[in-house]
Amino acid sequence: MIDTERLAPITLPELTGRAALQTRVDRKYLLPLADAELLVRLLPSTTRVLEIAGRRHFGYASIYLDTPDRASYLLTARRRRRRFKVRSRAYLDSGSLWLEVKTRRGRFTVKDRLPCPAGLRHPLDEAALADQHLDGERLRYVAHTLGGAGVAAIDPGHLRPALRTGYRRTTLHLPAQGRTPSDSRVTIDTDLEWTVPDRRLARPHLAIVETKTATTPCGVDRLLWSLGHRPTAISKFATGLAALHPELPHTRWRRVLRDHLLVPDPATVNDTLRSIP
Repeated sequence: MIDTERLAPITLPELTGRAALQTRVDRKYLLPLADAELLVRLLPSTTRVLEIAGRRHFGYASIYLDTPDRASYLLTARRRRRRFKVRSRAYLDSGSLWLEVKTRRGRFTVKDRLPCPAGLRHPLDEAALADQHLDGERLRYVAHTLGGAGVAAIDPGHLRPALRTGYRRTTLHLPAQGRTPSDSRVTIDTDLEWTVPDRRLARPHLAIVETKTATTPCGVDRLLWSLGHRPTAISKFATGLAALHPELPHTRWRRVLRDHLLVPDPATVNDTLRSIP
């Protein structure tokens, strides 16, 4: 678990007020857990960590939905400008459940979400991977959000479970400073795992660090660069699906799959994937 004891806390309302960043530029880094721990030790003293009810690390579980022909995955794999992700996400420590839609608009990632107090299966429910669909208000919400983002030819009624992800997240706040003219957020995800109905991939020795800024890189980006890390083409949804379904086109993530996730070569993966720890 990432040690944040030396950092001052920030509340969720304050973090949301200062750095909501629902429209933002994301930069992702995949690194060994030890390097993520070093990064936190090197952060400036003005960095604060999200704390809720005495907790600083929070569990997340998500079910990503896709069409039978993998429209969401393929739009990401082919770097289409109008791509999207739809997921149900459970914030395990608070018990809240949301339907979230992420769209790409130019350089920016936009996240819209709808609270789901009932009606969607919880992502940790084993049946959710086999039986999760949108109806009523949720179906209309996704259709409206995708339409507003210019994502055409997608029928949300066809969306079905494709992948479950799980991890623990630590969220940091960096105030505007120097070359970064606005506040930034940074998330560090650990205990990474991906699941489809008959396969599971876990990588506890890795961390995904994601910086979320209005435009320009923040101090954490520059600190990571100084440690030899560069932004990586990784998507929890798309990279995880590529790892567990090697028959899918995955050129964009080939290096990440081979060098970081240590997934076997696609020519042999079908014989070995079920036993990946």
